[in-house]
Amino acid sequence: MKKNTITEASIYEAQGLKNEALEIYKNILKNDPENQNAIDAIRRLSGLRSKHADLNTQMLDFFIMMQSDEEINEFKRWLIRI
Repeated sequence: MKKNTITEASIYEAQGLKNEALEIYKNILKNDPENQNAIDAIRRLSGLRSKHADLNTQMLDFFIMMQSDEEINEFKRWLIRI
């Protein structure tokens, strides 16, 4: 199994491939939940606002732990609302 890296995600992000970069950052956080670079990137790419800090933390946790298509769709709906 290929290990994702911050560099790989950054390359996707620089190319405008936001969804692909987010998926890589998500995989990084599954293996390293304390990875601040991945956390910051997810916040940036997801449009999370600091004024919603409580909600951001909850949704970040949800984002990291989601596994089903239903959970992914719920996260997408949340992103559209913010």
